[in-house]
Amino acid sequence: MRRDDLGARPDWREKAEAAGFTFHHLGGELYWDEAKAYAFELERIEADLERPAEELHAMCREAVDHVLRSQELMERLAIPEAHRDLVARSWAEGEPEVYGRMDLSYGGEGPAKLLEYNADTPTTLYEASGFQWHWLEDMIASGRLPEGADQFNGIHEALVARFRDLFYQGTNIHFAAFEDAVEDYATVETIGWAAREAGMGAHFTDIRKIGITDTGQFADAEDRAIGILFKLYPWEDMLRDDFADAIAGARCRVIEPAWKAIVSNKGLLPVLWRMFPGHPNLLPAVFADEDAGELGGEVVEKPIFSREGAGVRIRAGEASEASTDAAYDAHPRILQAYAPLPRFGEDHVVCGIWMVGEEAHGLSLREDVSRITQDTSRFRPHYILP
Repeated sequence: MRRDDLGARPDWREKAEAAGFTFHHLGGELYWDEAKAYAFELERIEADLERPAEELHAMCREAVDHVLRSQELMERLAIPEAHRDLVARSWAEGEPEVYGRMDLSYGGEGPAKLLEYNADTPTTLYEASGFQWHWLEDMIASGRLPEGADQFNGIHEALVARFRDLFYQGTNIHFAAFEDAVEDYATVETIGWAAREAGMGAHFTDIRKIGITDTGQFADAEDRAIGILFKLYPWEDMLRDDFADAIAGARCRVIEPAWKAIVSNKGLLPVLWRMFPGHPNLLPAVFADEDAGELGGEVVEKPIFSREGAGVRIRAGEASEASTDAAYDAHPRILQAYAPLPRFGEDHVVCGIWMVGEEAHGLSLREDVSRITQDTSRFRPHYILP
């Protein structure tokens, strides 16, 4: 694994705008940054990232079953008591998952370490799948990357296949997010694009416009009943919203399913460590009120619910750092052993492995001078050496 200074395509902004990738800058700062790119050997991708991610995913599924058998752990993960049956039933009935993203600390050597699993509402999907692939094609066509260069990126094709596996041709699926949140909208449109290619009817709706009919079903703003709903909205919020009591009787299959409330919860990290102590791809982790002795002197404190690094505090001597976003500070917290992110120049990089179903299908890389990856952290493309 190395970072190459390849230079950006002269027309990348025009291509981004034409593709609808309008959030290539965030807050006036560059977000999509292709001036440098990461190079990998195929063996390292397969052995150090792909296979471990699939093993970790299988372990997470085991952990779901374990948590559902323990009221103590359901309490630890702050699953609302009124909706624990909903979560348990979604698992018992085998409600299918579609996608997720594992964030790993990995720099080309040693086992990758799981930092967290964004298993419910991961974003950065369009840039990881579509725009990153177009970058590779352009770089090869211009001779700036050699023929035979590849990318760990079968995300779109895997999503298409997943929808074909799960639903009959012509099935109508509603895709919901906050319409004015451009990155969320792009993520939902990317998945809707895959569903349409798979032969589904894909309908976008602003999640704030979903209502409840007289018969207890969810309906969109045009009063169409919603039988299948992909929502880019976290389960920890859904289960606490005013309409939460209506979910169980709405006769609606939700993607991601309710059992993902366990997998996307950072309380899963100490559960995994209890179940698989010493696993090479796990970091020691405990709940904040437990003995943290085995974690060593350098730890990371995380709320069990948070997004984009919010509420994260690194306590590691000179490497100590804390998020200034306190939006999730009221939630219970966990402690995880500190695994320094690999550093390239002044930047710290995190590897995101995209799961579709139970298989790994892609890689995205985020960089920041901060040790805490945030929503504004830059996205870097990658390629596999021929």
